[in-house]
Amino acid sequence: MHVGVVGCGLLGLTTAHYLREFGCEVTVFERASGPAQETSYANGSMITPSLADPWNSPGVFGALLKSLGKEDSAMLLRAKAIPSLVGWGLRFLHNATEARFREGFLANARFAKYSQDVMQNLLQAKPMDFEYAPDGVIKVFPDAASLAAARATSEWLREEAGVAFRTLDQAALLDLEPALADAIDRLHGGIYFPEEEVGNARLFCEALLQYCINAGVTFRFNETVVDMEVDAKRVRALVTDRETIELDAVVLAGGSFTWPLAKKVGINVPVRPAKGYSITLPMGELDPKPRHAVVDEHLHAAVVPLGGQRFRVAGTAEFTGFDDTVNPARIENLKVLLKMVYPQVSCRDDQVEGWCGFRPMTPDGKPIIGSTKVQRLYLCTGHGPLGWTLACGSGKSLAELMVGKDPEYDISGFAFGRY
Repeated sequence: MHVGVVGCGLLGLTTAHYLREFGCEVTVFERASGPAQETSYANGSMITPSLADPWNSPGVFGALLKSLGKEDSAMLLRAKAIPSLVGWGLRFLHNATEARFREGFLANARFAKYSQDVMQNLLQAKPMDFEYAPDGVIKVFPDAASLAAARATSEWLREEAGVAFRTLDQAALLDLEPALADAIDRLHGGIYFPEEEVGNARLFCEALLQYCINAGVTFRFNETVVDMEVDAKRVRALVTDRETIELDAVVLAGGSFTWPLAKKVGINVPVRPAKGYSITLPMGELDPKPRHAVVDEHLHAAVVPLGGQRFRVAGTAEFTGFDDTVNPARIENLKVLLKMVYPQVSCRDDQVEGWCGFRPMTPDGKPIIGSTKVQRLYLCTGHGPLGWTLACGSGKSLAELMVGKDPEYDISGFAFGRY
């Protein structure tokens, strides 16, 4: 079976890798010049079951309305994006109930744990250098009430999804991460998730690309898929800006751009772009150097050490359609958030690399993995901020489904048919 995979980010590459392992001929199409040049390029870098909660938490509608025009809002809705969100937005709000939110959170967290296992098996078979650090993630809290609420959620996740954690008072927090000393006065305590991981998603993609090439996967970079040919309700070919290529099956793993492409063959994929931002900068002469990713839920920011030399800071989202302009105000906001976690860090403008990318969001906060009404056309998209966390499990599960195996993990809850 010759499979065409559209997209060469985390989801496209992991799917291509497992399809090839199962004996398929695989061709990957990517409009950029190399792997992980868009959404997977500079994401938050964390693999975190504890952060698998959907964005449609109860009360999100009011928060979005209040965000209009506020550049420092953690989640910002721009008026120009509202027309494209009308139908999608109603579904999003429909899912913003306590019961649906918790169901989505639990589904994502359980799948995230499985995906971690798949990744470990992959790394044992194919060693890679991608600034990987399995040192855990720390969430910090400014007061007793927020810490108690987070502990209750963590206990639920441990019971229902096997997410390990340990509560930290102020002294234990400093003992685990001494680099927080300059900010400790504003922190009441934290929660440590020892099994969570950090890694550079772009470097992972570049390493996996080489393994895929060595295994016989074909990559067609600088080539844009513009349409698909469907005959008798079955996909027959991909049409690119160069030529038409006949295929036995197609996987759309193009993140937010899956939506407009699938629409060309009558499939309305409920995925919309949420522009996420990050900055990357040197740690400088910090002593001691931070070892753990720190998530400050009060600030809605994550500060992640990469390779012992750099910080990756992520923490804002913007509903603004497909506008890929890097907004300086959002970059400045991330610099302020970093200084609140590590006041001693220098944020020189000439050392800060700002980035934005489109997180593909579904109305219920869960990814879409599986078949469509067009035979032999499959989706692997809608992972939102969890693409890195769920990548290996998603790619393996979809590949198993496509070659007629019963997926090791039950992905029926992520099927497109739920819409």
